Amino acid sequence: QLSLFRFTVKRPFSTSHSSVDSKEMKKFQLLAHKWWDEEGEYAALHSMNDIRVPFIRDTLLSMSSNYHLGNPLSGIKILDVGCGGGLLSEPLGRLGASVTGIDPVEDNIRTADRHKSFDLVLAERIQYKSSSLEEIVEESMETFDVIVASEVVEHVADLEMFIKCCSQVLKPEGSLFITTINKTQLSYVLGIVVAEKIMGIVPEGTHEWEKFVPPEELERLLESNGFSVRSVKGMLYNPLSGSWSWVQSTSLNYALHAVRAGAPAQSHATDTLPETDVQQRSATAGTAG
Repeated sequence: QLSLFRFTVKRPFSTSHSSVDSKEMKKFQLLAHKWWDEEGEYAALHSMNDIRVPFIRDTLLSMSSNYHLGNPLSGIKILDVGCGGGLLSEPLGRLGASVTGIDPVEDNIRTADRHKSFDLVLAERIQYKSSSLEEIVEESMETFDVIVASEVVEHVADLEMFIKCCSQVLKPEGSLFITTINKTQLSYVLGIVVAEKIMGIVPEGTHEWEKFVPPEELERLLESNGFSVRSVKGMLYNPLSGSWSWVQSTSLNYALHAVRAGAPAQSHATDTLPETDVQQRSATAGTAG
């Protein structure tokens, strides 16, 4: 869920300066064997697939003229940063994408590898690496069409460095999808006090409120590092039904789609209508799923 950094390409950082947070790594290490328990610690992430997968799929389809029936994301190279046990990599692979999942916690990668090995199609489409984002920058410059960083940025030690790395490994006009938690009083009460301490929806200590990222700050960082933010959508988890839905408010969780500079100007105009349509379809898919 995090990343380490060298950044030799644009400007030299020392290898000791890293966006991986070692405390965060230890937390996820302890839970590495529980990723695929749909009723366990990661239940909310399993059900988040009902809205985050259609959001990624429909947004990409609205930007593309190619459509492969049955494999709508065929030919698209996706980097899943902080892939954990592969909860998001697998459904993206099933949609036809070629997915590389990276995570600095080796036990997470072992779990992900073991799980995909039971499906011959996924075994071919997905590869996992125990690595940070920074470690693959040099070998993967402008390699990926899409990066997904879902529930990751609130765990990194250096967010700007993380975004710079995303920009380097994305192709021009490539898409970045982020889901994360806003930094509000409400997110402290519901995200930490209620979710962790009272209801145990996620293990206690999973999140630190200080590291939550407001959408305005994330947008500013993205825009200043060569991205154009296309949409920001609020997400809400209902612990009673165990399901997610799209909402107007971004005061708790939100999803963001940004495009790396290089996109032709007319795509902004053509994107607007499909984007709203996409949001409708994503919301429907989410609530129906």
